[in-house]
Amino acid sequence: MSKTGVIFGINGPVVYLKGDPGFKMNEMVYVGRENLVGEVIGLTSERTVIQVYEETGGLKPGETVTGTGAPVSVTLAPGILNNIFDGIERPLRAIAKESGPYIGRGLAVESLDTKKKWQTHMTVKKGDRLMPGTIIAEVPETKAITHKVMVPPDLEGYVMDVVSDGSYTIEEPLLTLQLADGSERKLAMAQKWPIRTPRPTAKRFPATRPLITGQRILDTMFPLAKGGTAAIPGGFGTGKTMTQHQIAKWSDADVIIYIGCGERGNEMTQVLEEFTKLIDPKSGNPLMDRTTLIANTSNMPVAAREASLYSGLTLAEYYRDMGYHVAIMADSTSRWAEALRELSGRLEEMPAEEGFPAYLASRLSAFYERAGMMQNLNGTEGSVTIIGAVSPQGGDFSEPVTQNTRRFVRCFWGLDKSLAYARHFPAIHWLSSYSEYLNDLAPWYTEHVDKRFVDYRNRLMAILTQESSLMEIVKLIGADVLPDDQKLTLEIARVIRVGFLQQNAFHKEDTCVPMEKQFKMMEVILYLYQKSRSLISMGMPMSVLKEDGIFDQVIAIKYDIPNDRLDLLDDFKKRIDRFYDSVVERNA
Repeated sequence: MSKTGVIFGINGPVVYLKGDPGFKMNEMVYVGRENLVGEVIGLTSERTVIQVYEETGGLKPGETVTGTGAPVSVTLAPGILNNIFDGIERPLRAIAKESGPYIGRGLAVESLDTKKKWQTHMTVKKGDRLMPGTIIAEVPETKAITHKVMVPPDLEGYVMDVVSDGSYTIEEPLLTLQLADGSERKLAMAQKWPIRTPRPTAKRFPATRPLITGQRILDTMFPLAKGGTAAIPGGFGTGKTMTQHQIAKWSDADVIIYIGCGERGNEMTQVLEEFTKLIDPKSGNPLMDRTTLIANTSNMPVAAREASLYSGLTLAEYYRDMGYHVAIMADSTSRWAEALRELSGRLEEMPAEEGFPAYLASRLSAFYERAGMMQNLNGTEGSVTIIGAVSPQGGDFSEPVTQNTRRFVRCFWGLDKSLAYARHFPAIHWLSSYSEYLNDLAPWYTEHVDKRFVDYRNRLMAILTQESSLMEIVKLIGADVLPDDQKLTLEIARVIRVGFLQQNAFHKEDTCVPMEKQFKMMEVILYLYQKSRSLISMGMPMSVLKEDGIFDQVIAIKYDIPNDRLDLLDDFKKRIDRFYDSVVERNA
């Protein structure tokens, strides 16, 4: 029998019930005559507090609230990929068919298609002992991803009977499991999991493999590990969303979960339109075949915005349990924090810094801690990598969300508005950004790229740091008074900034660059630096070195040399040798 309570107070998305109707904390409930979806967030003997995930206009005291007996959960089964959901996993395409362009209230729409039949290959037989997480069937969910149906993490037992290979819906039983207490349980493809509970794993691994994005400033200068955490803070217009788009399109993650949390509707429309047309370079299939979008835009109910991050995380952990590497794009955690602040204010909780609740830091840490490279219960390895955009008001990195995020992530890609306004993209500033994964990933670079990789990267950073110091002098007295060796440092730093760190997302050779080309580009730049320093030490002025235009030729190699013709980069070093010889001959 469902438990019910009666509304006696409403404050925006927060609803109060008198007394204790017998609900549990975090239980999902249906509110009012329209059955609005809500969640229990506060319990005392005198009153029960519920946050409603839909618009509460028209709701009035005296209406009933019905409990479901279960926490807010997402449905996990084939059909998640190539789909777009709202913050509580309601499919927006199905809602559009039923209620038009605007989401109607109280809509009872199944999260996933329960009528579609999926071609299923069973991987277990009668008599097998199944442990938590055991893969029982494989379903080609899309051309890019094979969905692996697993035993729920809280069940184990023996197979009593099993269906043959064929086509089944997500709700049809695939096998009967005899549990340890002698009871029987039928397992289908679909299972539910509470969004606020992390899915269990066997073991957490340290960071050893990078997430390859094809973006030079990320892969080379500030790398992110698979299973790692990164923040992209930046003011309005600095390119947070576009940076996440590039990572989603080109990274070597198997599955992308893109969470639009409180962002503008036109941004999510752009994501949906772009990703639908894009071809995945790895598989040749549409990019949406390995992508799920969760859209909780700024005009949607604020409580659902708070839940959307947890819904996306749970979907990511589910695919991780199959042995896939999943990347989450959370855009943006600032809007999520603002939802926490609004709900906290309506609950009349004591505010902390800038009005955010005192538990902001613990909520952020709990979110980022669900990332990691894991050994799953079924013995496979998978990872969840979280890349969260932060939108500090006025670009102020000292505000609470950015500062607390900084405490819990190991990779910080700070966007700079002066770079963005100068059309330098990605606008990640090399002096305010850092990655703590560099030393952890050094063995991987040594084995898979070149043992000199990290050394070359550190040398580029040293030149950029020297440039920053020299620019302070240049601002005061001008560049003309600098000695030639310092002028060379400024020129090489320009080559690094424009030729290496700046990247063109609309150029077919530059939008995504393999690690081998990134290394060879560093090698060419440092070789030019070495040869130029030799000329400066012989007394050649910087004006003579600039005559041949060699510095601009090095900047142009990112466009001029195709990604599949890296041998031409070796030839380019011969061009630098010829430049060196010609300068020496002319000035002998």
